[in-house]
Amino acid sequence: MTATEAFQLATQQLAADPHLRDSARRDAELLLLHTLTITKAALLANPTRALTTEQQNLYASTIARRLRHEPIQYITGTQEFFGLSLRVTPAVLIPRPETEHLVEAVLQRLPHDRPLAIADIGTGSGAIAIALAAHLPQTHVTALDLSAEALRVAQSNAAEHGLAHRISFLLSDRLTAIPPPERAQHFDAIVSNPPYVPTADAASLHPQVREHEPALALFAGPDGLDLYRLLIPQARRALKPGGLLALEIGHGQRDDLARLLAGWVDITFVDDLQGIPRVALARR
Repeated sequence: MTATEAFQLATQQLAADPHLRDSARRDAELLLLHTLTITKAALLANPTRALTTEQQNLYASTIARRLRHEPIQYITGTQEFFGLSLRVTPAVLIPRPETEHLVEAVLQRLPHDRPLAIADIGTGSGAIAIALAAHLPQTHVTALDLSAEALRVAQSNAAEHGLAHRISFLLSDRLTAIPPPERAQHFDAIVSNPPYVPTADAASLHPQVREHEPALALFAGPDGLDLYRLLIPQARRALKPGGLLALEIGHGQRDDLARLLAGWVDITFVDDLQGIPRVALARR
């Protein structure tokens, strides 16, 4: 079987699933490149290359995983975020382009020429913590997560990018693992992409999200605001005067977040490329 024949067969199989139809060609190509460990340019240069039996079997197994709605990123084990290649596993939420707006907003509002202390709450793969540490060379980031498995993934990503010495990893529910005297007015910025999907919305999610990504990183009570209600008061106590709070928010949550941030100053919302408020910013 040639690469072209394998690709065409895989595309047909994926397109037969209504949840995968729109991305069938892209997914089939990405998984073929992953299987063959070649670039798209190399594939285009020799589309009739013959696949070995081992390659055919491996490709078929990756397509079977995709047909079970497993995300491409878990199959390949990687995801790009803010120009960084990150390892991802089913223990962590897959970093999304929308979260890059959060990183950009923080970088625009923090000084780059002096030491800073930042907390990344719910670090997952470490995407936010690593991106900030990479662009703020004098910053130390404390990356916290409830999941020990997620922290192991984040630690490996930080090491891969040579940033492990500037990121501390802590198993914690929000900031609770840091003793109150030590965290009081300690941070220049607190950043988080917390779970914010209402539990009632679970059925409407794409199966690859609902069935494969960690529920702990997705759902936050009936209205999706449970974590914000806990995090915002805690962040207020932990930030230095004038410190920045930066939160990713869900669709339709702008007004609710504005109310929860009553008493903060410089409250700002940043839209994503679709014009949807995606980031909430405020200062203590």
